[in-house]
Amino acid sequence: MNGIEKLTARIETDAQAEVAEILRAAEEKAREIRAGYEAQAQAEAADAAQSREKAAQQRLERLEGAAQMAAKRQTLAAKQEMIDAAFEKAQAKLMALSEEEYADLLAKLAVKAAKTGREEIILSTRDKQRVGAKVVAKANALLAKSVAPSLPQELKESKAGSVIAKVVTGANALLQGTAMLTLSEETGDMEGGLILRDGNVEVNCAFETQLRVLRETMAADIAAILFA
Repeated sequence: MNGIEKLTARIETDAQAEVAEILRAAEEKAREIRAGYEAQAQAEAADAAQSREKAAQQRLERLEGAAQMAAKRQTLAAKQEMIDAAFEKAQAKLMALSEEEYADLLAKLAVKAAKTGREEIILSTRDKQRVGAKVVAKANALLAKSVAPSLPQELKESKAGSVIAKVVTGANALLQGTAMLTLSEETGDMEGGLILRDGNVEVNCAFETQLRVLRETMAADIAAILFA
């Protein structure tokens, strides 16, 4: 082998070695790049998983909060329905009283609300027909009794004393201008109870109104129960 062939062979050998080194370095670099991408991919996957877990946890917390709020609203609605039912039941019980008990109740309402004893009693159409006259009579009797002078106990217990008491009571009521409640020709738009009217002044003693006022005065207690 002459010198040129030897030189050519050496150049080829060196070239092959250099190419091999370049290929080795390229492969090493490729491995490093692959490892870097794999690490980055794993990190991103872990971040994504963590983000999904966090998002899932946040969604769970939101759903739990919404469920708790819905439960509270349902509980509050149920309690309010129970209170509504209680007041409705109270009114139903008033309307279910016997005729005598009902007339007594209306008479006491009228006496309590009366200011002059000369008011008109306005009842519902049903109550006017059923107990109107009885309510006026009972209310006037109560008013007259409240202004009558007291008789000795031994006289009250006698038959004569009973008659005298009635006469004295009625006379005293007439002298003072009390016990002159009258039944109005008009009727009121209410289920039960009454309205007292003296000129332009009215006192609403309808059951619906009385129960509504009672409920409003109990608002703080009701709220304490509802939000306990």
